[in-house]
Amino acid sequence: MTGANGARGEVTATLAGAERRLCLTLGALAEIESGLGVSGVAALGARMRVLSAVDLMIVLAALLRGGGEAGLADELGRSAVDPRAAAEAVARAFAAAA
Repeated sequence: MTGANGARGEVTATLAGAERRLCLTLGALAEIESGLGVSGVAALGARMRVLSAVDLMIVLAALLRGGGEAGLADELGRSAVDPRAAAEAVARAFAAAA
């Protein structure tokens, strides 16, 4: 895999045993809002502070799709993804988009 494009806000993280690319695209943001049942950046920010494990997987899947990793995004429920690594990857992806 080629490295992440920092100018686009991409980050890489080791998930399910391989380096994966994540990116907070507009499509990923819309998917996250829909998946979490919120509307708008303020509501999303509040919801992100109290994510459940299921919520974390929704956010991670959207960020993976944004980074071109749809295969893993679609298989998250059956993949061995460390919850700490998932949370760190999500935090890094949002920080890179700021």
